[in-house]
Amino acid sequence: MTTQKTRPAITSLLLMILAVSLGGYFTFAAVQGDYGVFRQVQLEAEERALIAERDRLAAELDKMQNLTLRLSDTYLDLDLLDEQARDVLGYLRADEIVIR
Repeated sequence: MTTQKTRPAITSLLLMILAVSLGGYFTFAAVQGDYGVFRQVQLEAEERALIAERDRLAAELDKMQNLTLRLSDTYLDLDLLDEQARDVLGYLRADEIVIR
């Protein structure tokens, strides 16, 4: 009479399934997870966009500081003052003709 040993075959099969499942899970987490490859690429792209926006805002701030300095009490740019008066208040000189 021969006895079949199915127990070790089932155990090794379950261990293989467990190992493959864990490997698949960790591979998925490494690619798609919160700290995965795709998230790192997304964060780098967001960082580049934020740096570009920061640089744009810094340039705009420098421009505004320059205009503020040019209209301050210590330094008055008459051309800029004339331009602002014409733009905001609608002033014209007597020798100018307006065409609309």
